[in-house]
Amino acid sequence: MTFVDGPVEVTVPATSANLGPGYDALGLAVGLRDRLVGRIAGVGTVVEVSGEGAAEVPRDQTHLVVRAMHLAFDEMGERPPGLRLTCHNSIPHARGLGSSSAAIVGGIALARGLVAGGSLLLDDDAAFRLAAGLEGHPDNVAPAWYGGFVVSGRDDDGAFWAVPSSVDPRVSAVAFVPPSRVSTEEARRLLPATVPHADAAANAGRAALLVSALAGRPEHLLRATRDLLHQDYRRPAMPASLDLVESLRTRGIAAVVSGAGPSVLAMCAECDVDTLVAAAPDGWRALPLEVERHGVRVSS
Repeated sequence: MTFVDGPVEVTVPATSANLGPGYDALGLAVGLRDRLVGRIAGVGTVVEVSGEGAAEVPRDQTHLVVRAMHLAFDEMGERPPGLRLTCHNSIPHARGLGSSSAAIVGGIALARGLVAGGSLLLDDDAAFRLAAGLEGHPDNVAPAWYGGFVVSGRDDDGAFWAVPSSVDPRVSAVAFVPPSRVSTEEARRLLPATVPHADAAANAGRAALLVSALAGRPEHLLRATRDLLHQDYRRPAMPASLDLVESLRTRGIAAVVSGAGPSVLAMCAECDVDTLVAAAPDGWRALPLEVERHGVRVSS
């Protein structure tokens, strides 16, 4: 295997998973990108980080991007002797906007770009499955890799799959990002082992409607984003987020908890974004975001 001198640059988008009823199945890429730059080095690992999370993430081989790179190198056949990695982070950490998925997808794409013929050794679908395996579920890594709106899941044999779906160009979003964090693990611990059959059936119908609403019938977004499966169970960890979701929905805005939270995503078509931004609670950031049609991108 031959390594490329580099540097290689990768950008990868933020994502919002679940989108209300599509728990662990639906994900959307949005226009906020992390940028990673990597090169092969003689020995050791050096990591530099700026932007979101810079004060909190490790600077060694335990950094999630480095772990993803090593996984991809192993899959292709050989690790390099050393790495130099620079991360410019724009995606908020532990806020439900896919920062860990962006790190995993970016690391795998970066490793592939640093290997001559890397895309032949590890094609797009294999790279996606590798990313989903490291993340543990595919709903964020799928749109981070492929871009746009993606339906994803896992078969009984453990195989991950992803199917991109279209998004009406009129649809845009605003992410409301609180100052506090909630880990995915904490949010998942609040979910019950079983849910009422009627709730599961209602969610299935709304998830199906959401695919249609995003594809060209955005007038149905409010109904399509109603969730009965996970959001209310998570209220103890993020009461202000659920209050904001309810406040926006009473005004006819399709608002949901973004991923595991605590950020809130509001989706609309041809709406007054300035009015939406003004709905941010004190201390929260409001980020107007377009749907990102492109997933991870590599340049050298």
